[in-house]
Amino acid sequence: MHLDDEVFTPPSTPRTPLSAPRPNPPWRFNARTWHSCRMDPALLEATVAACEELLRIRFPDVNDEQGAAAMLLADGTILTGTAPAVAVAAVEVCHETEPFCAAYRLNQAIVASVCLHRQPSGRTVVLSPCGLCRERLAVHGPDVLVAVANPHDPTSIVWKRLHEVLPDYWMRAFPDEIDARWCANPPP
Repeated sequence: MHLDDEVFTPPSTPRTPLSAPRPNPPWRFNARTWHSCRMDPALLEATVAACEELLRIRFPDVNDEQGAAAMLLADGTILTGTAPAVAVAAVEVCHETEPFCAAYRLNQAIVASVCLHRQPSGRTVVLSPCGLCRERLAVHGPDVLVAVANPHDPTSIVWKRLHEVLPDYWMRAFPDEIDARWCANPPP
């Protein structure tokens, strides 16, 4: 694995899972998921693996409550990030901020995003993008895939297009100022 300038290269050997091993990782895809997201499942799995790997390497104590994010770019690059602890909660940033800014620096579109949070028990749950992150991702269009928690198992990922988690995007009132795909009825 290479963590160089926030760019992750998936490992060629099997990774050590962050949480208890599962026979079928929750982000495995079936034919329906593959069709609905039109994305190579291996790229999405690599994005999740990069996020888990950052948690494992940066925060090796599995009882340490921490989080991380990973974003897949249009060119196949995976960027990871985490948020530093600060003294004043009002100035905290989301884990997604670091890879979001790096994508901008690299002039690359974001096509998928995942954020994971490890609880003190060692269990890792999926965090859907908060309102700020949804706004940041919206500049990349309504088709960005975002990881959200399965309603029956918060450790399991369900991939949704951004327009599904932001169905009534307020910027539609300003069609000349946003990606035209947001104004399609319904979005593609």
